[in-house]
Amino acid sequence: MNFDLTEEQQMIRKMARDFANEVIQPRAIEIDTTARFPEDIFKEMGKLGFMGIPFPESEGGSGGDTISYALAVEEIGRACGSTGLSYAAAVSLGASPIHQFGTAEQKEKFLKPLASGQALGSFGLTEPNAGSDAGGTKTTAKIEGDEYVISGEKCFITNASFAETIIVTAVTGKDERGKNIISAILVPTDSEGVTITSNYDKMGVRGSDTAEIVLDQVRVPVTNLLGDEKEGFKQFLTTLDGGRISIAALGVGIAQASLDKSLAYAKEREQFGKPISSFQAIQFKLADMAMEIELARNMVMKAAWLKDQGRPFSKEAAYAKLFATETAVRAADEAIQIHGGYGYMREYEVERYLRDAKLLVIGEGTSEIQRVVISRQLGLR
Repeated sequence: MNFDLTEEQQMIRKMARDFANEVIQPRAIEIDTTARFPEDIFKEMGKLGFMGIPFPESEGGSGGDTISYALAVEEIGRACGSTGLSYAAAVSLGASPIHQFGTAEQKEKFLKPLASGQALGSFGLTEPNAGSDAGGTKTTAKIEGDEYVISGEKCFITNASFAETIIVTAVTGKDERGKNIISAILVPTDSEGVTITSNYDKMGVRGSDTAEIVLDQVRVPVTNLLGDEKEGFKQFLTTLDGGRISIAALGVGIAQASLDKSLAYAKEREQFGKPISSFQAIQFKLADMAMEIELARNMVMKAAWLKDQGRPFSKEAAYAKLFATETAVRAADEAIQIHGGYGYMREYEVERYLRDAKLLVIGEGTSEIQRVVISRQLGLR
């Protein structure tokens, strides 16, 4: 086993770390308190090639790999969970399905602007009555002539308010067993009948746009069908597998930020005449945090490596997402405890880490769903 990063991967990590420290970190508190999506930061990330890291240059990307992308998500998430979440969603959910399942024409029209950072994409899967049970989709798409007519509602959709294209899942018919066929369709957000509102008042990741989408008789060409009409359900499961790697990487970033802040504070804060870092109770908390973060990071890197090798990675992605996100919650909680009363205050930032981390054990498959995925991989039904 070789745990060394390539020169290119190290370069991307350093570039992401420098950008996160210099541009994102100084605005992280403001992004959270104002709950405002940092459009200008994403434009800068696009210019630097971050938005297209895992896509080939022929598709407008940077020609990197999943490991490089995961490293970038970790570094950006370490500075700001909101920015990290929107970045992860834009690449893994908004653009990756087009790279994986799109036609040459769709890649030219829809993927290139996303991968080159000229536009943002979004993925419309979740509905008011179809969360963990994504197969319960109620949105419909009926063919009329050479168009799909789409009607339905999506909720909790990341980046939708700022996206030019949304990949929408919809029921397009019934199979031979009478079960719904769910397909994925590319919908430009300026299409007539598309209404996007962002009125959620969230606990965490407040600077990441989260929106509700209403589709009222929206017409798009049948050529906007993404992949196989009958394989839409399998396609978005594959998409979520990849997305789980990025959410796991985001969890590692938030957990690392919690450890960094806690280490610095424990060395500075004195009680009973000496730094609290000299007390075994604090040392053990920090040791446990460091251990879990390293284990989580290794799991993320393994899942990313398997994906890059074209090998099965569903189980490992679930391992990574489950362990890394729960590690982020634990690390942030311990960081607040180590900071004591100061940890409860916004200016020390660790309270934000806990609020941001909590979303990660819910989005892109709850922790409970990850355990279902793992159980099935073990042959349990």
